[in-house]
Amino acid sequence: MNVTEAIRTRRSMGKVKQDPVPQESIEQILEAGTWAPNHKHTEPWRFFVMREGGRELLGNVLADVAESKASEKSKEEVTALREAAQRKALRSPVIIGVAVVPSDDPKVIELEEYGAVFAAIQNMLLQAHALDLGAIWRTGDPCFHPLMNKAFGLREKDKMLGFIYLGVPDMEPKQGKREDAITKTVWVNEPIKSLNDLLEH
Repeated sequence: MNVTEAIRTRRSMGKVKQDPVPQESIEQILEAGTWAPNHKHTEPWRFFVMREGGRELLGNVLADVAESKASEKSKEEVTALREAAQRKALRSPVIIGVAVVPSDDPKVIELEEYGAVFAAIQNMLLQAHALDLGAIWRTGDPCFHPLMNKAFGLREKDKMLGFIYLGVPDMEPKQGKREDAITKTVWVNEPIKSLNDLLEH
């Protein structure tokens, strides 16, 4: 498929089969991530591929994070929370954690490092779609918890920016809908000092 088709038809696929995903496909998806635009070529992305029993790494830390927030729960409630959190890591046969490891170079703007990794994730989602695989980028508070950094060997300044759940689709893609770009666009065609000058007319 061409780029326009891939962008317009990609959808988050929350339900996938447990069929194995070929190693070659996973590697293609990882490589796609590395071709994201990246100021100063710091390549701040890190990938963690979890399959089969390796998914327990994520399940266990999700359970630990859930327990850390359940100080007033009973023992039975904590057990139930842990089990529910652990099951989240079994929703797909492959999970790719994507983290940002910002450069220590003081000349590098940290926010730009995040932007590069977000772009890498989009590349990966598009590549998965082009391979007829289903994928969803899952984020949320547990991603940014210190226990997550510890589990994946990340420094304090690093962040896990989400997990790509990957597999053979087990659902029909939903219809996409977006507002026209024109509704979010300001055209500047003449010299002005501020957009306020343009918007006042």
